[in-house]
Amino acid sequence: MKLIALITAQSARLKQAGVSFGHGTTNAFDEAAWLVLWSLGLPLDALEAKAHQELSAEEEAKAVALVTQRIDTRKPAAYLTQEAWLQNVPFYVDERTIVPRSFIAELLADGEQQGTLDAWLSDETKTVLDLCTGNGSLAVIAAMAYPEVTVDAADISEDALAVARINVDKHKLAKRITVLQSDLLASVKGPYDLIVCNPPYVNSNSMAALPAEFKAEPAMALAGGDDGMDFVRRIVKDAPAKLSPIGVLVLEIGHERAHFEHAFRRLEVAWLETSAGDDEVLLVSRDALMKWSRA
Repeated sequence: MKLIALITAQSARLKQAGVSFGHGTTNAFDEAAWLVLWSLGLPLDALEAKAHQELSAEEEAKAVALVTQRIDTRKPAAYLTQEAWLQNVPFYVDERTIVPRSFIAELLADGEQQGTLDAWLSDETKTVLDLCTGNGSLAVIAAMAYPEVTVDAADISEDALAVARINVDKHKLAKRITVLQSDLLASVKGPYDLIVCNPPYVNSNSMAALPAEFKAEPAMALAGGDDGMDFVRRIVKDAPAKLSPIGVLVLEIGHERAHFEHAFRRLEVAWLETSAGDDEVLLVSRDALMKWSRA
């Protein structure tokens, strides 16, 4: 069987099985291509060049077995391959942390191309905190995008921090990224010129309705309480003390904009444009946070 035929057949299997996507791919064909290429030891960009390559029975069986595992376990493909990609940067991942998929990565990667986020930063931006760092992907991308900054990568989970250290070492950034344990902002030092955070923000109703693939991830990295804002409230309250005078906080809140705006009615924020639209990531300055806290 040719490679393209095998991928097409496995795509049909995934679709028929009703698996859910959203951990690196958005459709059955891309998911099948990822799993088949990985099982064969081929890079993810090899499909076009090798689409008509004939596969041995052993290669075909190996790929089919991996897709079967994906269907039977409902684990995200990233857990099966122990690799995820964010802004074309590879990261190690396993069940100790959620699969990286933050839209903040787009804003960081676009920074030096005068992207939306860059307009809020300056030449004086030197210290960055990636709060709720998970596998460390945003910390790594921030360090890559801004070679002049130092980054703290903080998380409450020691398991997640162990994965973050793997990725910091993988990209040879240990001299610029410090991995540390902290319950949100409680144990970080600062002051920071930029805090980025993709916190747990899924509301309780949405948590109950999540597909099995998302329930395979650590719940503590997803669940944000009844309205999804439990952790966001703490971050907004404590952030001014950890920000420098020029500091800004960038928060990802997913589909919870309505809950955010209800919880922080008089807080002045800027909604940043991403590939998902302009209602998933917000930016708020230290001055705005302090003004809100005094109101």
